Amino acid sequence: MERNKRQRQRKVLLMGRSGAGKSSMRSIIFSNYVAKDVRRLGATVDVEHSNIKFMGNLMLNLWDCGGQDSFVESYLTNQRSHVFGSVAVMIFVFDISSKEVESDMHSFAMTIRALHEHSMNSKIFVLVHKMDLVPPEQKATVFQQRAVDVRSTCVDEGFAEQQVEFWATSIWDQSLYKAWTQVVYFLVPNATAIEGMLRRLADLLDARELILYERTTCLVVTHITRESEGQNPYTDRFERISSILKTHKHSMAKHTGTMTSEVSFAEMQIKTGDFMFFIVSFTENTNLAVVMPGDEAAFNAARVNVQLARREFNHLDIVEPSGKEAQRQQ
Repeated sequence: MERNKRQRQRKVLLMGRSGAGKSSMRSIIFSNYVAKDVRRLGATVDVEHSNIKFMGNLMLNLWDCGGQDSFVESYLTNQRSHVFGSVAVMIFVFDISSKEVESDMHSFAMTIRALHEHSMNSKIFVLVHKMDLVPPEQKATVFQQRAVDVRSTCVDEGFAEQQVEFWATSIWDQSLYKAWTQVVYFLVPNATAIEGMLRRLADLLDARELILYERTTCLVVTHITRESEGQNPYTDRFERISSILKTHKHSMAKHTGTMTSEVSFAEMQIKTGDFMFFIVSFTENTNLAVVMPGDEAAFNAARVNVQLARREFNHLDIVEPSGKEAQRQQ
């Protein structure tokens, strides 16, 4: 039992120089902060540990590591094996507005060297943060140049290219949700099984799209897109819905006097001439969004069938990975 408990935990390091925005993004994603409220957060001292329950039995053991030079030196010396051992994912945050680029890159190189020494199979997500401070016409160039430099450093330190992903982020738009969604998708052991069940449900409903959201964080767990919906020009639509759901939770909390983390809803519907949309409470830990053609009868049938499908999806709480799922985690 203890062995299984340990297997369900995933250690996640959140690292980067002081002031890069690590604690702000953590508070927005996991503590229901809004962007304007993170200004009151103080600097992280040493390491702040958070055990975050996600999708039932998956426990994210999140280490938010202070980025002051004295703390970084400690991580790399006397705490080296303690900090960098048994890491599933490291999220490294670069402040794109930093004037000390060379120092930032040196700190990153030292960090991933320690990571390779103690957790060489871990996944690295590099978040190029505060992109809202870059002029729109320069964003793509600035991001790509930083990605090239960082990827080269990772390869030099022994990591394969497929072990590293890059995301441009800001707390002021949905890009933050998009990046953290990719982190979560990597960590969920049974994502492939969930997708298979969702695809069968989508076929049954004749739905254009299904999106599964984790209830507390409003992050996308996975989605199924069928037929013409694949041509939808709004590629950030899932994250936009995450942002809308977060805003809705804050509004409900304000008007009901409850904690934001405790707010939930039964169903939300949108009907237009081109499509119909509803999002419902699905399992204990998820909400399901369904996009249907603009047909009232099919829409109502889908709502009933989603209710009936709940029992089949109740085992979505995390199970131990095996076979292909274990390989995906490697």
